[in-house]
Amino acid sequence: MRDRTPELRLARVLVETTNTLDDNFDPERYLSRVAGHCVELLDASAVGVIFGGADSPAFAAGGHPRDLALGLLGAQQGGGPCVESLGTGRPVPPACLAADERKERWPEFTALARRHGIGTTYAVPLRQRQTLLGALNVFVPETSPGPCADSEMPLAQAIADATAVGLYNHRAYTEYRTLAAQLQTALTSRIRIEQAKGILAERWHTGLDEAFDALRRYARRERLVMDLVATEVIKGSLDDASLRGGWSEPS
Repeated sequence: MRDRTPELRLARVLVETTNTLDDNFDPERYLSRVAGHCVELLDASAVGVIFGGADSPAFAAGGHPRDLALGLLGAQQGGGPCVESLGTGRPVPPACLAADERKERWPEFTALARRHGIGTTYAVPLRQRQTLLGALNVFVPETSPGPCADSEMPLAQAIADATAVGLYNHRAYTEYRTLAAQLQTALTSRIRIEQAKGILAERWHTGLDEAFDALRRYARRERLVMDLVATEVIKGSLDDASLRGGWSEPS
């Protein structure tokens, strides 16, 4: 029977990568874990991820040492595969860093990578449909005995695609949770205001509209939100004279 261990490992990684609907979700920790899985699955020295907006990008990394990937990402300010993939939204195919053209194209990055024994690098975008969320950069050692980077790149893109789905879903989840909380707050506020109107209308023997006008005038005069005024009415903390102000009961 065929040993399916590699396929099972990849399946577990993909399931974990898309499981992001958690209130305690930490993007940096999540992406560092993804990068760590990529190191194992892609036979790499390190893997780094740039994510977030172009104005304030954040880094995540995996590998041993982890600081290697962070340093290689940081060295790409003058150019490098990850920032190119992030800028274009396209993959950057495997590049041999011993080639002279790489030294000219990415001088700072290539010099640092070569000092740490990195022979090949490539990058793939984290994209969910038309939304570009970041880029994933793989650093392969010169002495790597594993498959060539060209054959590994589709696997890296599959993991990047699953990661983008996870990030996108968590973003949507957070937005929906925020919207639900805002709607619940608005509903609760409206209930309190209606309750306060009813209390005043009954106490003053007047209509609900007149009671609401009194609440609104008091809130404007004191520069308070209506919900706070309604809460104080319900608690009995506001006297009628303060609430009515210059308003007189209809005859």
